[in-house]
Amino acid sequence: MLDVSQIPQNIGHYMAGFTDGEGSFNVSFRKRGDYAMPWKVSLCFNVSQRDKVVLALFKRHLKCGTMRTRKDGVWYYEVNNFAAIVENVIPFFDRFGFLSAKKQRDFAKFKRIARLLEQGRHLSKEGIDEILAIRRDMNDGGAMRRKYSDDSIRELFETRESSETAR
Repeated sequence: MLDVSQIPQNIGHYMAGFTDGEGSFNVSFRKRGDYAMPWKVSLCFNVSQRDKVVLALFKRHLKCGTMRTRKDGVWYYEVNNFAAIVENVIPFFDRFGFLSAKKQRDFAKFKRIARLLEQGRHLSKEGIDEILAIRRDMNDGGAMRRKYSDDSIRELFETRESSETAR
């Protein structure tokens, strides 16, 4: 687990401020045929920028995540490992926080979903409904950029439940 007390105040506040403007907390659903449930719920924290030096600060001080580049020269720092999110990312932002109400709200919802995943709530249809309801207002709705609609996520659960009941 990350010891956030070891991160210098000026670096921590700089990274939090940078995230406030350029970062995002995301919750995605991925179809999985090899899971007991039809969807894998994934959390991801990411920041993008043309200058990779700033993003290297995130990797160095959060002690997790990966960096990659797109063809257009934009760099991404991202953390999508659940343990790293719970043990490193969440404690970091709990300590350093955000100034904007929007980022504070998105982060609070992200943490709430992380707690639901820790409790195993994503393994039931009711838990998925709860996660979808929380996610709905994150990142200004985000629905236009999502690969799967809430209805299609629920539908796959219902299809799977009816086929299991028929057995």
